Amino acid sequence: MKWRELFARIGPPRQLNAELREKIRRSFDESANDEERFPSTIDPRIAHVRLILEFFGNLDGKRVLDVGCGKGRFARVLQDGHPAAEIWGLDISPAMLSYVPEPIRTRTGSMTELPFPEAHFDCVYATESLEHAVEIERAVDEMCRVVKAGGKIVIIDKNAEHFGRLATPEWERWFSKREIERMLARHCREVHSQPISYWKDLKPDGMFLAWTAVK
Repeated sequence: MKWRELFARIGPPRQLNAELREKIRRSFDESANDEERFPSTIDPRIAHVRLILEFFGNLDGKRVLDVGCGKGRFARVLQDGHPAAEIWGLDISPAMLSYVPEPIRTRTGSMTELPFPEAHFDCVYATESLEHAVEIERAVDEMCRVVKAGGKIVIIDKNAEHFGRLATPEWERWFSKREIERMLARHCREVHSQPISYWKDLKPDGMFLAWTAVK
């Protein structure tokens, strides 16, 4: 599908003003008790988890950030597998963060203004959260900013070519393969992307894309 067609389907970029940010926060706060749609845990065998673990490698002694972590379902898997790692979860919703267990560390904040210093993390990832950032390029810039030189980044999110298959809130955006590649390439020396399914033995249907990068 050509970019003009994608643009027509998902609409132009929006600005993350205070009103919209509060609307997004309130939406996730209100959804925090919905364990079916927003589960606290995830099967560590799914392909999304395996890709992150395999790309990051040994995390012992490393500092890792889950951007838009929700209840910390991915962070739990990383922490369980690497107890010597320092795992952080960042989310706009305090209610979601209240479900994140220790020793995972949490911080409330926006993906477009990460409350961390430059080059603070060895690895950063965002799984189905960038779609809620509104100012997408700014969020990707922030992820790259807080990663050390040589650090690794993973983004897993939905493919714009399949936009419309699921109901979405008004602010949500899905992405083309080239769009996120371009944003990461501004800061990273290695950028790769691939379609991904939930299970390794299932052929990807194009719904999800995964981007990996080395700064």
